[in-house]
Amino acid sequence: MGRAFEFRKARKMKRWAAMSKAFTRIGKDIVMAVKEGGPDPDANSRLRAVIQNAKAVNMPKDNIERAIKRATDKNQGDYKEVLFEGYGPHGIAILIETATDNNTRTVANIRSYFNKCDGSLGTSGSVEFMFDHTCNFRIPAEGIDPEELELEMIDFGAEEVFVDDDGILIYAPFESFGAIQKELENRGIEILSSGFERIPQVTKPLSEEEAADVEKLLEKIEEDDDVQNVFNNME
Repeated sequence: MGRAFEFRKARKMKRWAAMSKAFTRIGKDIVMAVKEGGPDPDANSRLRAVIQNAKAVNMPKDNIERAIKRATDKNQGDYKEVLFEGYGPHGIAILIETATDNNTRTVANIRSYFNKCDGSLGTSGSVEFMFDHTCNFRIPAEGIDPEELELEMIDFGAEEVFVDDDGILIYAPFESFGAIQKELENRGIEILSSGFERIPQVTKPLSEEEAADVEKLLEKIEEDDDVQNVFNNME
């Protein structure tokens, strides 16, 4: 099992720790998906993926339908996806994915978090190259041979396939998302959830005290309503 498995294991319960925050994030994902490809999931692969993720965190059907309806309202503002890069305490690289309707506010907030915690907000490209941008899919394990599936999905870009307590996970480069999603759907394989992650190519060990300094910054960033995901290279 490779880096993707270890990375996933370490983050398993952290990503959507607060249910209300998860619903807010998915609500934004729905708005962006609808604005991009329309409100019909059958014709909008990005929206299908977001709905699957909403179900995976037990978001009520009514909430999903309201979010789609709200996204079609002409008065609904649009969200822009913005990536922030910087260094936290002790040289830890941090990548922050945001979805914002006010970039000026988001930039000011993110910069303030770094400044207050002895970090520094970097320029575009200063940190991103240290991470592999990947996509992942979770499918049911029942009736599927993971080794056989891995051999078959290699042709569509899959790099790692492994089993955990919640099913089978498929990892691939970011650009393979569409091809793998289409192939799984063509095979009639249920996609329980899917998403994107940025896996550090090399991790940096810290002492317990140093790690606490970094965690303080990460907590401030993750609490921001504009923040969707936060990645770092701390071991």
